[in-house]
Amino acid sequence: MALDKELVMKALRTVQEPELMKDIVTLNIVKDVRIEGDQVQLTLELTNANGPIKEKIKADALRALGDAGAQQAQIVFANTSGHSSKPHAKPVGKILPQVKNVIAVGAGKGGVGKSTVAVNLAIGLARTGLQVGLMDGDIYGPSMPTMLGIRGRVPAVQGSKIIPFNVHGIHAITIGALVEQDKPLIWRGPMAHGAFKQLFSDNTQWPELDYLIVDLPPGTGDVPLTLCQLLPLTGAVVVATPQQVALDDAIRAVRMFQQLGTEVLGLVENMSYLVGPNGEAIDIFGRGGAERAAQELGLAYLGALPMFPELRVNSDAGTPLANYEGDTKLKSSLEALVQTLIGQINLRNLRPPTPVLTIS
Repeated sequence: MALDKELVMKALRTVQEPELMKDIVTLNIVKDVRIEGDQVQLTLELTNANGPIKEKIKADALRALGDAGAQQAQIVFANTSGHSSKPHAKPVGKILPQVKNVIAVGAGKGGVGKSTVAVNLAIGLARTGLQVGLMDGDIYGPSMPTMLGIRGRVPAVQGSKIIPFNVHGIHAITIGALVEQDKPLIWRGPMAHGAFKQLFSDNTQWPELDYLIVDLPPGTGDVPLTLCQLLPLTGAVVVATPQQVALDDAIRAVRMFQQLGTEVLGLVENMSYLVGPNGEAIDIFGRGGAERAAQELGLAYLGALPMFPELRVNSDAGTPLANYEGDTKLKSSLEALVQTLIGQINLRNLRPPTPVLTIS
């Protein structure tokens, strides 16, 4: 069969961009196709032409063209950006125009490690060279003072605005730094709603950010509703442990975000399994439940985070950067979560923004 442009483009539709998980034709990466007999020359335009991604796309494209009948193929890259991992992003709205992406991290129930995932996603994103903020929106049970090592510290104030802490390479704010330590916040819904809004946007001076990670309280109450009313979120990440009782509540959290018009970027399975002394995996809660739930719900599965003793130690010590040090399975697990999330965010941002939900 003679080569023509239709046949070449059909072959290239089988080649996926690894981060965005969509084919290079749909993503408009293929900019120029020249065909002479059984020879093909392509120009591919990437916004992120780092080594591994570029080489994978090139190898997959050459293989696809060969399968289509090309005897010779040449691929030229036109790199439109010198940045290594900047997100495909856009300002989210009038409330926080300096923030490109707001990502909510939620869970259907407490105790599944939602705050642990939120902190480590923020740290991991910052390690890729991005500007990242972290807001502890867990009004009733703020964990960030301990997990970030800022217990007892009071944030600086400029005029009427609170300046987020600059710690571990991220900008962070928590209600736990603004109230008496260990004092319970016995607030009804409207009070929590008002406090969250003030901390999130009214009284906090956020800098220019690529990502703002918001750690929500567990459940489906006032604070998630407030966040979805305030501004168009890029999306939400839902954290669960593998056992069915946790997944039941995680599914409720997914349905809540969807009902509020917020896209769910994917599920994370925390405490997926325990690595035993001899290296074997012990499935304490029944590994794989979140992945199966994601498939049934038609959502992305962002990955699993096993039970690592050092993760607990570093969280209690307020040293989250230590989770990314050394060539360890913990570091690899966290970096895989971060890269998969970036891909889902970039894919989300190729579509029109979700409108703000207004509830009277």
